[in-house]
Amino acid sequence: MTDPEGEHVHLTVDLTYPASLDEVSAMLADVRFVRWRSERAVRAGTPGGGTVERADVTGSADHGFTVVVRRTLATDQIPAHARSFVGGALEIRQAEAWEAASDGRRVGTLSVEILGAPVRITGTGRLQPLPDGGTRLTYDGDVRATVPLFGAVVEDAAVKAVRTALEEEGEAGRAWLAGERP
Repeated sequence: MTDPEGEHVHLTVDLTYPASLDEVSAMLADVRFVRWRSERAVRAGTPGGGTVERADVTGSADHGFTVVVRRTLATDQIPAHARSFVGGALEIRQAEAWEAASDGRRVGTLSVEILGAPVRITGTGRLQPLPDGGTRLTYDGDVRATVPLFGAVVEDAAVKAVRTALEEEGEAGRAWLAGERP
């Protein structure tokens, strides 16, 4: 939903996994999974294509970890009137910093920068166990665009792209947990 003052758009995405919090944490901290989910999301979400330039994980699921992904995406899905602000490709830098599990939950921070576009996404991630033995991952954050007059259009396009990417990553996680691997 757009802020009445046009300052930002709030985004919440819930993903569920049929695995324990420990299993999901281990998956999210596995560099092989991080690269695979990023490459899979690039292939599925961008008709014009894209590449994963970097996928790194430091730390461990037991003690907290940081994930950094840098990818380049074509701008095919951005509305034509907003494309002039970003050019033919977007470089996206995503960083997640996850704390060690505490009280049966895990909390992290998320930052996504779209270089060459006046858009930044910041928020949190929460991993929580579900009563059925699964795990819910909730991303909650704000999308901000600093484009005079067209900020809301750019924000809405960014929200759609980020939601799609996170949902693709959720599908990749469920596939990974089911045994599909690169």
